[in-house]
Amino acid sequence: MRSMNRTPRSENHRLSGAAAPIDLAYPFTGNWLVQNSPADRVPSHGTYAFATAYAIDFLPVTDAGRTAPITPISMVRPELADRFPGFGRPILTPVQGIVLAVHDSERDHAAYRGLPSIRYALTQNRRVADGWVSLAGNHVLIDSGGMVIALCHLQRGSIQVARGQQVRVGEMLARCGNSGNSTEPHLHVQVIDNLDIARANAVRMTFNGSLPVNGEVICLDDEGPNTR
Repeated sequence: MRSMNRTPRSENHRLSGAAAPIDLAYPFTGNWLVQNSPADRVPSHGTYAFATAYAIDFLPVTDAGRTAPITPISMVRPELADRFPGFGRPILTPVQGIVLAVHDSERDHAAYRGLPSIRYALTQNRRVADGWVSLAGNHVLIDSGGMVIALCHLQRGSIQVARGQQVRVGEMLARCGNSGNSTEPHLHVQVIDNLDIARANAVRMTFNGSLPVNGEVICLDDEGPNTR
């Protein structure tokens, strides 16, 4: 079993002091590869900025657990996002609550692997300087019991909820996209303790009572989740 890195108590990283994490339902069906899990390290994305210390990424994959095939072209040129198996895949509401905010106007840009991913990484500081929306892309924020759940990198024009709307677990929310700070279509999930993201505290979360580790493939069908 992999252990979670502990954060030095002497440093202020805006981590929630809550004793227990908020438990969410997996916000999708099908097969999704776990990446950047806080079960493996904290901060999970290598930074405490924008309360991402406990964030997690889910990469949609095929039944064989694979993303789009890598070709010689993939190594030298950006790729269309719709080449990837999860682009447009439904994203479901992971918790009962009220929609606090919706952003749905960012374009779904190209995907970057190989040399294009290196060039894209060199522009990371620019997106950080531009702020939350530049990083999150199209997103939905849901208030549940005072905690704010953020679902990011959604497909442009796909969000099906509105600010102030009450939502329940399993309802259609949006579709998986490649907006914001994203190298290929995936879903980023994080929980924070207030709507002011630049000053919020990161909150721990689990999914159906546990936290998956990097490399797991979450397989969800009508009978519930399985991992492999």
